[in-house]
Amino acid sequence: MTVKQLSVFAENRPGRLAEMTRLLGDKGITIKAMSIADTKDFGILRLIVNDCEKAYKLLEEDNCAVTLTDVLAIKIANKAGGLAEALEALYEGKISVEYMYSAFIKEHEDEAYLILRVDNTELAVKTLNDKGFTLVKQDELVNFDHE
Repeated sequence: MTVKQLSVFAENRPGRLAEMTRLLGDKGITIKAMSIADTKDFGILRLIVNDCEKAYKLLEEDNCAVTLTDVLAIKIANKAGGLAEALEALYEGKISVEYMYSAFIKEHEDEAYLILRVDNTELAVKTLNDKGFTLVKQDELVNFDHE
């Protein structure tokens, strides 16, 4: 069970992030979770959005280098040590985390959603399920409302 993530390789210059997010926003794309990692010249913007295919096409038409990646989304307790519990479960399963970021959902204040890319998705799914973590489906992650 994975979630589709957009990864956008973008030039690190003033206004570029605003341009890309405006492009998406003007076409009704809502960003549900995001992460950006940058270097001096370029960055990788990672996005979970409400309409992945539409966003992909818009970014591609705007000459962005964009890819779709399968990532995991899990619920963790929004409390001290909640993240550590999830990471310890992955460590015990000998699963390496390549990167991660989170999304907090107003309707679920006692939970946080953790987005992660791991070196072995199939094993991570089994390990997390065995340890009692809930994996989140694409529609659950993108169909919440921030209002």
